[in-house]
Amino acid sequence: MNIGQAAHQSGLSAKMIRYYESIGLLNPAHRSDNGYRLYHADDVHTLAFIKRSRDLGFSLEEVARLLTLWRDRQRASADVKALAHQHIEDLNRRIEELVGLRDTLQDLVAHCQGDDRPDCPILKDLANGGGCH
Repeated sequence: MNIGQAAHQSGLSAKMIRYYESIGLLNPAHRSDNGYRLYHADDVHTLAFIKRSRDLGFSLEEVARLLTLWRDRQRASADVKALAHQHIEDLNRRIEELVGLRDTLQDLVAHCQGDDRPDCPILKDLANGGGCH
């Protein structure tokens, strides 16, 4: 199948498929006589794996490790679980950071009069690097 068909079946764009191929997540596509990329069902399966991994927030580096583990039929499931557990810890850390950002911004918005006066604690905080409200 061509790249458009592979994109449609995998849920990825042709641009992302070319990118994943360029960074080595996907093996180089076979080429037709006229130079067009040709993909097989296994390639689409790999692309779907990559897409699902990315949808779950795994980094490209983590996806590469997951692909290596997926392809290794002798791997220990403990290795996969450890990688997923580390990802959960990273997600929890990022969630905490986002909650902190939201709370700070909510506090700034609460202190802003939102009227016609030029005084704005939000802009003041941004200008001062978070030093004051």
